[in-house]
Amino acid sequence: MNTTNLARFLGWFSIGLGAMEILGGRTLARRLGMTGRTGVLRAYGVREVANGVAILANPASAPLLWARVGGDVLDVATLVGTPSYGAAERRNVKIAVAAVLGVTLLDILCATRLSEEDGEAPRGLPRYWS
Repeated sequence: MNTTNLARFLGWFSIGLGAMEILGGRTLARRLGMTGRTGVLRAYGVREVANGVAILANPASAPLLWARVGGDVLDVATLVGTPSYGAAERRNVKIAVAAVLGVTLLDILCATRLSEEDGEAPRGLPRYWS
């Protein structure tokens, strides 16, 4: 898969995830043990949709993919800081963290490749990322 196609996939993924967070925020909050934080999840959904639309409009933009990485960091921080009270909620949070970390790797890969194509390769990453 080339980098532009991966960026487009991530753009559509953002829109789908954001729509789920906006429309199913209350259910998602309840299943993650975040009752009372539905507004936060819906705001994160708006961020995801906006970023996804921006990526689809310009899939060769490394900063837009780095913005996804930043959003992923925010998502993980929110999930890790969630006081999960039951076993089911703790399990769901662990699954959500694992999923976000998996997508974060794709985001970093795509953003790194786009940065290298722009001639602004980030330092400190292993050579096999290119």
